[in-house]
Amino acid sequence: MGKALGVLAVVLAAVLYGFAALHSGVWFEPRIVPAVVVETICGTGLLIGGYGAIRHRRWDWLVYAYSAALGGVLLGVLALALGPGDGTPLTMWYHRIMALVLALGLGGTLYVSRVRR
Repeated sequence: MGKALGVLAVVLAAVLYGFAALHSGVWFEPRIVPAVVVETICGTGLLIGGYGAIRHRRWDWLVYAYSAALGGVLLGVLALALGPGDGTPLTMWYHRIMALVLALGLGGTLYVSRVRR
């Protein structure tokens, strides 16, 4: 289960990088620079944590990575809720799904880190 959580972190990092590119304004989404910065930082954290889990390193990094990424996505949800305009349906869907998957990944990582002690 540990490697699976690491692979999930790497896949989620790729999704975060994809939406960072989407929020850069290159395609049909509006340019949101803070979202690009947060998604890039969270994606890098998940990438490092996922690599550590796949290589059987310490679990602390993966727990921190999932926590930080979940915090970043929830910050995006808060920004959409308090922002001046409505988010696009794609952005709303993305934040909901990512929050759910990151919360499940964090729960699984916390469970595995307790079992492996």
